[in-house]
Amino acid sequence: MRDVSGRTLADLDPFAIFDAEAARLDAYFATLDEEGWARPSRCRGWSVRDVLAHLAGEELYNHACLDDELEELFARLEREGVTGGYDAFNDWCVRRRRGLPVERVLAEWREKNAETRRRMRELGRDALLPTSVGPYPVGLQTFHYDSEYATHADDVGAPVAEEEREGRLHWRTRVGMFALAERGAAVRVESADGGVLVRGAGHEVLLSPQMFVEATVGRLPGGAVPAELAAVLRVLA
Repeated sequence: MRDVSGRTLADLDPFAIFDAEAARLDAYFATLDEEGWARPSRCRGWSVRDVLAHLAGEELYNHACLDDELEELFARLEREGVTGGYDAFNDWCVRRRRGLPVERVLAEWREKNAETRRRMRELGRDALLPTSVGPYPVGLQTFHYDSEYATHADDVGAPVAEEEREGRLHWRTRVGMFALAERGAAVRVESADGGVLVRGAGHEVLLSPQMFVEATVGRLPGGAVPAELAAVLRVLA
């Protein structure tokens, strides 16, 4: 039986990782000029500025979870005509901020995300948080935020210091393995020969840790692995 309790991540501090990835994004955003904000990101159709708008808008959901006000948020989205699930919510968050000064959006994200990180840490990893899929441990929710922030940092090209790379790749690989188990994905993964051996969808592939992480967040280039296997591995995007 797969362990989906999060015990396999017990030696990792999700809150410290969240702080580090938020700081990485913040430091990078602070360096950008108009041209930098307009540069395309890895997110299809989104500029670097749009990624910031997405992060800022997503705090509406994060705070609704923390305040146990998800029903109020969903009612607001219905009034706004936002239908189509998470993708539609993301699109709405980005669109409604495109006409705002980027400094205002950056300030919004900094304030709201700092509050999210503080409150999540105060609750502690074993507390239960209301989410769209029901009560969920704060620590595990934070690991999902960690993965998203690391992914978007890579999407916009935020630099990673050489001394951080190995540790960052290590925790991302472990979170990806956990997410596959949690989802009950029809795939088996194990560490092997310095990489990750993946068996599923009729295929057996040895991926480098970096390729495995990119697969779990839906950032592998087309053809890197068989399409049906790529679909199974995408659990954190």
